[in-house]
Amino acid sequence: MPQAYCMKCRKKVEIRNPQSVTLKNKRPATQGTCPNCGTKVFRIGKG
Repeated sequence: MPQAYCMKCRKKVEIRNPQSVTLKNKRPATQGTCPNCGTKVFRIGKG
C-alpha cells in the first residue's frame, strides 16, 4: 500500500482509495484519503 504524510494527523499513513493522477507538468502522483481522519492526502511520484 502506498503511504503519504497526513497534515492533520501529523504522521505517515497508508492511502485509502489510492488513485493515480498526472500533474500539470506530466509528473505522476497518487491521491487518496487518510484512514484515520478522512483528510485528502497526496504523494508525488510513482508508488
